[in-house]
Parts: sequence; structure tokens; C-alpha cells
Amino acid sequence: MIDYNWADLAFESKKPLSSLKAVFIAAPREMSAARFIHIVKDYLPKGPIILGLAKEDFIDGFEGQPQFKTLKREMVADVIDKVNSSSSKNKIYTLRYQQRELQFILEKIKFSQVLFINGSWHHSFHTLPQYYTLSNNAIPYTLLSPFVDETEAREYEAEKTSLIPTIKAESLLSETEVMQLADQAARQSFDNGFQTGAVLARKTKDGYEYVDSGFNKVLPYQTSAFHHGATREIHFSPVNDLNHYDTIHAEMALLTGALKNGTSLKGLSLFVNLMPCPNCARNLAETELVEIVYRTDHSEGYAVQLFEKIHKQVRRVV
Repeated sequence: MIDYNWADLAFESKKPLSSLKAVFIAAPREMSAARFIHIVKDYLPKGPIILGLAKEDFIDGFEGQPQFKTLKREMVADVIDKVNSSSSKNKIYTLRYQQRELQFILEKIKFSQVLFINGSWHHSFHTLPQYYTLSNNAIPYTLLSPFVDETEAREYEAEKTSLIPTIKAESLLSETEVMQLADQAARQSFDNGFQTGAVLARKTKDGYEYVDSGFNKVLPYQTSAFHHGATREIHFSPVNDLNHYDTIHAEMALLTGALKNGTSLKGLSLFVNLMPCPNCARNLAETELVEIVYRTDHSEGYAVQLFEKIHKQVRRVV
């Protein structure tokens, strides 16, 4: 048997897969056939390969976002069929499963090595349960790029960016609707750690007028962390560590955009789905913004304390 389904194996013997002592590619984000060939050439000589295939269409936590699609078998089927019809003693097997089942697969099946494709999970890899499962069981693992080279990475960015809806708001908005626009802006980010969105709006007696939006854009290009590895994961940095980070924060993206466009911040409100970090808060404190509205707490409320001390309006909308 070449193709497996974890739903069939979950309560059955795992020996057919464990006995292979295979290299396991945990269900990855989409990649080109050319990149898959590179991986196969590097690892097939070491033993059989089991390619994980997510049953979901998107990486968990990024549903509906074109930059976070999962790999489907048809994208690499020709490569798999060619290898399996060849004289090679090592073959390529597939294992379909739901992403939430990965931890159990790592616990139950003995792999010689596990490969993870960058950007195929939500949050930093070393904060996830599967990382601790690998560490506790001394299972070797490697994080790999989903791209052949930087050219392919940049082409992927351009292709997916063109598919992400841009923000349009022509009527007066409630504060809830402005925060929803911040969420929409966040979905333009390629950061799989946390997507942050921010919106500038002008308050009127009847609601808010949309001015501009920004998001935490990965630099120097949106797919660079996928290709070269996320800085936080390379340095095993904690969640709130701002020394190792790959993006310009959404608030700073808005400020630099306003500077480029000649937009005055005087009297405007800032809506952001994540409370500004201490660095952003200190910069925002020096602007003529009159109101900061956020949803999710961060950094033990540093920003709130600062804004209150300088008499800027700050409040949380859930």
C-alpha cells in the first residue's frame, strides 16, 4: 500500500508505516513540483519518504487566505508516480490527516527524520506541541524552504498578493466595522506567527470615515521568512521578544504610509487588532492621533498605561 489515511490507522496497527523508518514530510503548505523534486533528491537516498497531506485546504488558523494554501497530491503526483514506478528501492508514500492530528502521528509512528516546510503552521514552531514531542523523543527534524530559490519565492508573493482582497470603505462605519477592517488588513500579511492589521479613521458625530490601513508586512519581501526561515524560530525567541522579528509592525506601516502620502494624523483614530507593543506605543505617543482602539492585550498593558499618562484616549473593543 502506498497511500494511507490516518483515520484508518488511528485505531489500527502502526507497524506498516513505522517499519519503513521513513523520512516524514509533515503536511506542508503548497510548493512547486520543482521544489518537491529537490527535496526528494536530497532525502530519498536516505530511505523511503512519507509525504503528509492535510485534509484541509488551508493551514489551520489561516482559512481562506491564498498565501496559506496546503499542498495537494495532484501538485506533485507526477513526481510521486515517477519515483514509485522506477527501480528505486525507496518509494514515496502519502499519509492524509487533519492537521490537529500531527502530534499523535509523531507520537505513534517511528520516523528516521521529520521535515517541516516553513510557514506550514500557526505561531512559532518552537512554541507548538509537536516541537516538544520531537524534543522529548529525540527525533531529528529540519525546517525547509517551500521554494527552489529567491526568484520563485518572490514570484509566489506576487501571485498570491494579487489574490488578496484590498480594503474598500466608502460609507460611515461603526467602531465594530472599523475593527473588522483591521482584521481584513491583517489578512494581507504573510507572517504565520501573528497577523496584525491597523486602520486610520476620522471620527464624526455619525461614525468613522476610513482613511488608510496597514498590516505587519514581512521584510524585505513577504515570502522571505518562508524561504530563509523565520527569525524567531532560528533564535528560539519567546513570543514577546521584539529583537528577533521579520515584519514592520502594522502601526509603523501606517505611519510610514502617512508620511509618504502626506496624510496628517491630527485628530485621527487608530484601530488595531493587537495592542501596540512598547516600541510602537512610544512612537504613537509622539503623533497627533487622538484615539487608539485595540482588541487583544499585549505586553502587560504597557501601551494603555503610556497613552493614559499623556491623555490620549485609549480603549478596548472586543
